[in-house]
Amino acid sequence: MESQVRGGTRWKRFALVMVPSVAATAAIGVALAQGALAASFSVSGQSFKVSADYLHGDGFSQYGAIDAGKTLDGKDTIHPVAVSAFSSARIQNMCQSVVTPNIPILGSVTLQLTAGNSKDEDKQVTASNLYIDVEDLAADKAVFTGMDIGVSGGSLKNPPMKGGGEQANPYGFGQQAKSADLYGVKQTAWATTAGTFTLPGLSMKLYSGSKECY
Repeated sequence: MESQVRGGTRWKRFALVMVPSVAATAAIGVALAQGALAASFSVSGQSFKVSADYLHGDGFSQYGAIDAGKTLDGKDTIHPVAVSAFSSARIQNMCQSVVTPNIPILGSVTLQLTAGNSKDEDKQVTASNLYIDVEDLAADKAVFTGMDIGVSGGSLKNPPMKGGGEQANPYGFGQQAKSADLYGVKQTAWATTAGTFTLPGLSMKLYSGSKECY
C-alpha cells in the first residue's frame, strides 16, 4: 500500500489527528513541568529549523507526545509535538539553524549547520534510531510505503516509542510505514535524538542577525 501527499503539506494541519494522543498526555506533561515526573533531558527554550532536499527513511513511525523544558527566561513550559521516528534515515543537503535573540551588544546570532550536500548517497547524512520532535513540517511531496494508520503508540515497531526524552500515551494514535520518502523538507523541531548520526562535509558557522535555513 502506498500513500502520497503532494503540494507543501503543513503538518500543523496533520497534527489535528494527533490531538487525541496529545490531549491524553496533557496531564502527564503538566506533572512533568511541575516536577512530579522526571525526563532524561529538558528541551531548550529555542526551537530550531531543519531543511533537506530529500530524506529517505526505513522503518517509519509517528505519534503524539509532550516535550517539557524551560523558556529562555527560565520558566517551566511544555510543547505538544509529533514524534517522527526512523529505524534508519539518509538525508541529502541537510541544514539546521537556530537563532539566539537579544545577545548584549551583538543582538541576534544564528548558528547554522550544513552537511551531506551531495547526490552521492555515500556522502549524504545518515542516522540510525532517529527521533525528531516536530512542531511543524512541510514537504513538496511525501511517499509512504506499507502504511498503517491508527496503530496504538505502544504497538509501534518502526522503531518503537522512545522512552524518557518525552512523555507519550502508549494507547494514543500512531502510524507507521515500511519506508518514507520526503522531498523538499522544511520543519521546525524541539528535539532530535539518534543512536548514530553521521554528517559528511560538516560545516558549522555563526552569523550576525537571522540567517535561518528557510
